Amino acid sequence: MTTASAPGKIILFGEHAVVYGQPAIAVPVPQVRATAVITPAPHAGILLAAADFGQNVWWHKASPTHPLAAAVHALASQLTLAEQDQSLSHLTITVSSTIPVASGLGSGAAIAAALIRALALHLGRADLATPAAVSALTYEVERIHHGTPSGIDNTVVSYEQPVYFVRDLATAAPDILERLHTTGLSDLPAPALEPFAVGQPITLLIGYTGVAAPTKESVGDVRRQWLADAPAFNALFAACGRIAQQARHALAAGDTASLGRLMWDNHALLQEMTVSSAELDALVVAARTAGALGAKLSGGGRGGNMIALVTAETSAAVRHALLTAGAHTVLEMVLGRDWLSGLAE
Repeated sequence: MTTASAPGKIILFGEHAVVYGQPAIAVPVPQVRATAVITPAPHAGILLAAADFGQNVWWHKASPTHPLAAAVHALASQLTLAEQDQSLSHLTITVSSTIPVASGLGSGAAIAAALIRALALHLGRADLATPAAVSALTYEVERIHHGTPSGIDNTVVSYEQPVYFVRDLATAAPDILERLHTTGLSDLPAPALEPFAVGQPITLLIGYTGVAAPTKESVGDVRRQWLADAPAFNALFAACGRIAQQARHALAAGDTASLGRLMWDNHALLQEMTVSSAELDALVVAARTAGALGAKLSGGGRGGNMIALVTAETSAAVRHALLTAGAHTVLEMVLGRDWLSGLAE
């Protein structure tokens, strides 16, 4: 039996703009996880079992776009035909997850990463179980389900560390790349994948709206709006990029006051992109009224999660306000010098 897991994630700054080459900051949420277990089985083929999602399918019969089947295909693409014939049979792959689906916490990427890493380890291919390899293969699965993903979800859940991320636009769809260079958004930061420093611990509350929000839909809608009015959306993306860069410095300096203001500003830009929702806006307003230093939606938007920056003195009041305003759950996470600690429901 071989087991591997991957965490959820939240984006602190830069969602949507990151698809177009602007920087973003994201961190893993390690106590909500996806887990994959590989066990030898007497049957031929590979049985994919996901009781959490009511699914029980055979790999060779499933559509190549099925989320679990796609992860197996991604790993199989790195094997020789002989390895595939010898290894990809007589297995049961059981997947479970505590990450809410379509919530902005990276459920799809975490499930794919856990499955790919577990299968690679089970087959004795440690070279395909490294963070870099798992991230690259998970990205291929993300492309199926999210159209033009930025690459940030697969990166964070595979490396399991906070990152400052700038997409390599060589991975972008050709029409996006061409239009970026013809609409005034060609002067972009260089691709980057870097850990970032935190000057002092900060406490975040993650409020879940309870509204499922498939990332592909909001990403696709932003893309359509951008194609229709590139100058306006280029300006929004660039403003989000500047906020992410400033936030990186604020995190390093432990400047929570500036960090909070940047969160309010980022949320306003996301509202202009039409990716917020009544539920998200209600939680952001509730957080502000209850004394949060800052708050914003996190992820694709149109539902899913928001985050609020709080202090020890305001945490309880903001939590209560979020629950009163309709949050289904509220998680508390401390981001500190030693990375992440203190996650509790």
